[in-house]
Amino acid sequence: MPEDLKAMIQRSKEMWNTGNLKIVDEIYAQDFVNHYPFDPSVRDLESFKKFVAECRKGMPDLNVTIEDMIAEKDRLACRWVCFGTHKVDFFGIPATGKKATWTGVTIYRFDSGKIVEAWWSEDALGMLQQLGVIPTE
Repeated sequence: MPEDLKAMIQRSKEMWNTGNLKIVDEIYAQDFVNHYPFDPSVRDLESFKKFVAECRKGMPDLNVTIEDMIAEKDRLACRWVCFGTHKVDFFGIPATGKKATWTGVTIYRFDSGKIVEAWWSEDALGMLQQLGVIPTE
């Protein structure tokens, strides 16, 4: 049911916003496959948990807002906005103390009541520019 899928993505948002990794085990399948173009090593459930923890460490005030969700059959597309302040080294980037807001879309696939696959597209360039890591011109 589309409403069940949307409720799981709301739980995923809670996981991102609080860093509660117990939610990962609750809503993601053990054989979860992640398709994240900016870090292909974040591929399975364990590397995904480490990725979430690293994101929360680098941006302790990380906050995700869901703008839209469209669900059909076993898929859900989610358009989101993320905000955070870069307080600690973040994937090898020394802390800048700057704030960033960026957008993205994630498409999820579900099976047996769990998230089994996710495909990500986000404005990482815009985030890095806001942090002052990449020039804007």
